[in-house]
Amino acid sequence: MPELDTGGAEASAIEMVEAVTRTGGRCLVASQGGRLEETLARAGGELCPLPLATKNPVRMAANIAALRGLIRARGVDLVHARSRAPAWSALAAARLAGVPFVTTYHGAYNQKSRAKSFYNSVMARGDVVIANSRYTADLLMRRHGTQPEQVRVIYRGVDVERFAPDAVSPERVAALRAAWGVAPETRIVLQVARLTRWKGQDIVIAAAARVLKQADMGDVAVVLAGDAQGRHEYERQLRELIAANGLDGRIKLVGHVSDVPAACRAAEIVVVASREAEAFGRASAEAQAAEKPVIVAERGALPETLVPMRCSGDEGTGWLVAPDDPDALAACLENALRLPPETLARIGARGRAHVTARFTTQAMQSATLDVYDTLLGSRLAETFRDETSSNPLQPCEHVSKDTPAFT
Repeated sequence: MPELDTGGAEASAIEMVEAVTRTGGRCLVASQGGRLEETLARAGGELCPLPLATKNPVRMAANIAALRGLIRARGVDLVHARSRAPAWSALAAARLAGVPFVTTYHGAYNQKSRAKSFYNSVMARGDVVIANSRYTADLLMRRHGTQPEQVRVIYRGVDVERFAPDAVSPERVAALRAAWGVAPETRIVLQVARLTRWKGQDIVIAAAARVLKQADMGDVAVVLAGDAQGRHEYERQLRELIAANGLDGRIKLVGHVSDVPAACRAAEIVVVASREAEAFGRASAEAQAAEKPVIVAERGALPETLVPMRCSGDEGTGWLVAPDDPDALAACLENALRLPPETLARIGARGRAHVTARFTTQAMQSATLDVYDTLLGSRLAETFRDETSSNPLQPCEHVSKDTPAFT
């Protein structure tokens, strides 16, 4: 990996460190490090510091030599790459050392030129390529010509116990509400996403402006939780949009939230309004794990994260809306907010059952260990399932069930 800072790829890597360690194996993480170094150590992993974020060809060549030496010196059986720049060095080192090479295609990478297509293609060059959704699998096969038998769909994992309603104390929820300046009786519509235009905060504001101005809607606040990460101009535009609609105090930009389970528990409904394709949709899965109905944009892998509601009596877990469409989001949000609390609670309970069946961290860990076993002839997954007393439901899909895993 390039670095060990917050992010989905980093979280998944550390979760796999924990899984391999539980089987009695060892995990070395080659990276230039970061804020998750202590988390890595607690999971049982060992940091091997290397400047793997570099795109400088000379330094990448040095990284190849360093990784090849590490593989031989430490008896590494398998190399798993999770990001493009380090994957080029890891691919060469693994081939030179004669060990299996696995990649995880984590995102819908920008691909606007042949050069960028070639750069991205390293993530499709693994002996097995793990895609974190069916959308991602289809994308990488279309872009790079990867064969179906080479690809596995393994969804991102959610720590469902961390998001369980009884794991979040009322005090944590009350503390967040107080920090946000939201009264205990006010219903909250929540979006958790870093502040960037492609996450669609402006769409949520435009939709909320249509809904909140209705006199019979009751006491509702919209909370946009996320760090600007230096995008101060976009943050300024959002604040101006809120003020222009006369919604200061009712739509709140609250910055980064570290207690996401408590934030979800505080909400009535969680919105994911991404303009661009999400490769998975963690926010949707986490909200459902917290027993909250979701409204998500029908783009990328987001539709894979829920059972869509088609009518009021349906057995779904949330609603799909047209992307980049404030009117569609407003109509859906209004209908959802008018549902009785007991109906929303039933939808939320179905959401948690859905996520528990398909998107748990243990399911992701077990399915990835199955991939390692296929390449190594080992029994890591079986050992892991024995250790965790878990038999995950549908953790991994072959892209084509008519095609054998390997030939």
